[in-house]
Amino acid sequence: MEAAVKQFRKRNAILACLQGTTSHPSAEMVYEMLQKEHPDISLATVYRNLARFKSQGLVSSVATVRGVERFDAMTHPHAHFICCGCDAVMDLPRMEIPESLSQEAESISGCRVQDCHLTFTGLCEKCASK
Repeated sequence: MEAAVKQFRKRNAILACLQGTTSHPSAEMVYEMLQKEHPDISLATVYRNLARFKSQGLVSSVATVRGVERFDAMTHPHAHFICCGCDAVMDLPRMEIPESLSQEAESISGCRVQDCHLTFTGLCEKCASK
């Protein structure tokens, strides 16, 4: 019983960590953020729970930045910006993804679009000013 409580506590901590940040962390970043409060958490536990949350629709995989998958707890459609300089991943919440984009993709491909992810890449303000 105690093992189940610990597992549930870790699972909640992982989800809360993602919900409490806008940095779009990787599994490794989540693991590092939780180490102080949960020293017994393993990287495997973080990966396993992130996969579970993805399958449940609680988090989404935003992008793979330099070979590392990044996650977001904000699952409603919104655009992102990825900095090629510092690898920051930022939300562009006020930028609407037009439904016409999916409709056009369906028209061109003959396929049925289920989801759309809009990602811009470039240099963030800080990297651009260097």
